[in-house]
Amino acid sequence: MKRILSIDGGGIRGIIPGMFLVALEKRLQDTSGNPQAHLSDYFDFFAGTSTGGILTALLLSPSNENPTKPRFSAQEAVDIYINHGTEIFSTSNWRRFLNRFGLLSELYNAGTFEKVLLDYFADSKLSELIKPSIFTAYNIELRKNHLFRQQKSISHGDSRDFYLRDVCRATAAAPTYFSVAEIFSISNTRYTLLDGGMFAHNPSIVALLEVLKTFKTFKIDDIHILSLGTGATKKSYEYEDFKKMRSISIGPALVDIVTSSVSESNDYFLKQLFSSVKRSGNYKRIEPHNLSSIDPAMDAASKTNIQRIISLADKMISENEHELDLLAEDLVKDQKNRNDNSMWRFLKN
Repeated sequence: MKRILSIDGGGIRGIIPGMFLVALEKRLQDTSGNPQAHLSDYFDFFAGTSTGGILTALLLSPSNENPTKPRFSAQEAVDIYINHGTEIFSTSNWRRFLNRFGLLSELYNAGTFEKVLLDYFADSKLSELIKPSIFTAYNIELRKNHLFRQQKSISHGDSRDFYLRDVCRATAAAPTYFSVAEIFSISNTRYTLLDGGMFAHNPSIVALLEVLKTFKTFKIDDIHILSLGTGATKKSYEYEDFKKMRSISIGPALVDIVTSSVSESNDYFLKQLFSSVKRSGNYKRIEPHNLSSIDPAMDAASKTNIQRIISLADKMISENEHELDLLAEDLVKDQKNRNDNSMWRFLKN
C-alpha cells in the first residue's frame, strides 16, 4: 500500500490544513503509544503547492541531530503562519496606492517572505528531505510546468537540486501578490518561476501520477490519498463589476478563479478515477466548505483574521473527529503490517 499526503495552496489559509495535521499527528502519537511519532513516519509520498508546499517542506526538513527525523513538528510547521503571516502579508499604504493604478507588478515585497524562509530553512536542500516529495511551480520563460522532485534531486545531483528556501519561494510566487521567483539550482542553472497553483492548486493528481510512474504501474487500488484543501472561496463576481475592473485590479480575481477551478477539476477527476476501480474510500478530501466566518483572501493576514481562520480550522477538526480517529488507526495499523517502511529505498541507490 502506498500512502500520499497532498496539501493545497491558499496563502494564509494554509493554517487550515496545518491545524488538521497537528490534530492528526497528536492522534498518531496517542494511537501508536509513541510520543515521538511524526506524520512523515506514516506517509510514503508528499505533495505541496504554494502554501501547501511550504508546509510540506517544513514537515520533511531533517533534524540537525538526526537527518532521518523531521526538524519540525506539525505544530511548529503551522506556527510559521501564526507567527509570521501578518509580517509576510504587510505592505505600506503608498505601495497599495501604486499597485492599484498598475504602477507596481506585485503588492508585497518578497524580501520579508524570503527572510522568513531563510530563517526556517537556512541552507537545507531539496535532496535532504526525509521522504519522497514533489512541489509545483510554473516556468514563465519555457512556458511549462516545473516540478521540484525530491527523488530526482538525489539521482541527478546538483543540476536538479535546490535550496529549500528557493523551492518554497518559487511554489508560492502567486501573481500580483509576489514577484516572479528568480532562483538557481545548486549547479547555478537559472529558473524564473510562478506559483504552482496556476495548474495544480490541488496537487493530488500530480502526486498520483508521480507514484504510478515511479512504480511503473497503472494500478491505483493500493494507493491511498489524503488531500487537504484550504477551503473553496466560491466568491461571486458580478458581470458589470468585473467588466469595469482595471486590468491590474482584475489580477487577484483571475488568480482566485483559476486556482479554484483547477482544484475543483482535480478533485472531480480523482473521485471519478477511484470510483471507477471501486475504491472511492482511497481518496479522502478534507477542507471547510463555508468560509463566511473569515476573510478568504489569500493575503488576509491581519491578526484578527488569523484568529478567525484558527477558529474555522478548529471547527473543521471537530466536524471530522471520527474521520481523524479512523485515519490514525488505519495509518498505525498499516505501518505495523509493513515489513519495510522505506518503499522508495531503491531510488536512492
